[in-house]
Amino acid sequence: MWAITKGSLRAITRSPSAMIFSFIFPFIFILVFGFIGNSGMKQSFKVFIDPKSDTSNAIYQTLTTSEFIKLQQYKNVEECKSDLNKGRLAGIILITKNDTTKKSPYQVALKSTSSSNDKWPQLKSVLDNTINLVSNKIYKDRLSYADFDFNPQYDVEQVREYKTIDFILPGQLGFSLLSAGVFGVAFMFFNLRNTLVLKRFFATPINRTFIILGEGLSRVIFQMITAVVIIAVGYFFFGFTLIHHFQTFMDMMFLSFIGLVIFMGFGFIVSGIAKSDSTIPPFANLITLPQFLLGGTFFSIESFPKWLQPISKAMPLTHLNIAFRNIAFEGQSLWQVRGEIGILLLWGVVVYFVAVKVFKWE
Repeated sequence: MWAITKGSLRAITRSPSAMIFSFIFPFIFILVFGFIGNSGMKQSFKVFIDPKSDTSNAIYQTLTTSEFIKLQQYKNVEECKSDLNKGRLAGIILITKNDTTKKSPYQVALKSTSSSNDKWPQLKSVLDNTINLVSNKIYKDRLSYADFDFNPQYDVEQVREYKTIDFILPGQLGFSLLSAGVFGVAFMFFNLRNTLVLKRFFATPINRTFIILGEGLSRVIFQMITAVVIIAVGYFFFGFTLIHHFQTFMDMMFLSFIGLVIFMGFGFIVSGIAKSDSTIPPFANLITLPQFLLGGTFFSIESFPKWLQPISKAMPLTHLNIAFRNIAFEGQSLWQVRGEIGILLLWGVVVYFVAVKVFKWE
């Protein structure tokens, strides 16, 4: 088994496609987005309306129907504060009535944190546009319906800064695991079968289980090394957040292992149903491309249309990316992301059940 592992690992490191899809391609995206910095992403914004707010006004009514705003409800202040500090909440909005000495009848205030640096600048623009829209609709002149009271220097609390790399790196790590698991395993076992290497293995005393373990272990070792490099580059060069440092790193490696093993199951399925080398890419892309585009790799799935979000949430890469981000930036433990892990394991059971049925040795 170890001889097969070492031989297969040597073959992987000499394969241009393995290096490109597992390391170079995600590494390039990390570099690009790392240098771009916090450019932000278009999406709807989760906000909380302060209970002290006046809700009998046109500003509030417009916000409740806005496609850019999602109003959140909380049972207590601590839960709201926690989401605000973790960047899950874009901000807290307070709408109050001005006294008669002010020209504008209402005042809108916004509170946010540096964890939402990718959200509050756009949210500020949404609120500005909302106020202008309501003012033009009611007054039809230059009078303002509300004053916008927001100063980033005082109204943005400095907590953990949310950077573009904190969103992009987990997605690229997930993509690296997905492509390596599906394409790598599919091509590897198809070629071993097609070149009669497996048939030669059968002439040796080695058990078939150890053939699978040896080839699979080489892929796991290579991809775990790749994961270490991707996380290290993001952390040391672009400030990727590992909130609990080494513990967070180890949790991400554990998730990487689970994700890779599950994605390798897809590779076994593709290698079993493919009839030739030319049929592997179409089958593999049917599995990888939808997850790459809809699994939260580049954009939050909340930015997708509502009818598309359930499809995104059904994909294993989506849950792996969510678990990565919750652990890395929010500091959650593996137990706290047990729901995401459970869905991944459920996918693993289904995938390997199918893989056993369709896998071919000859």
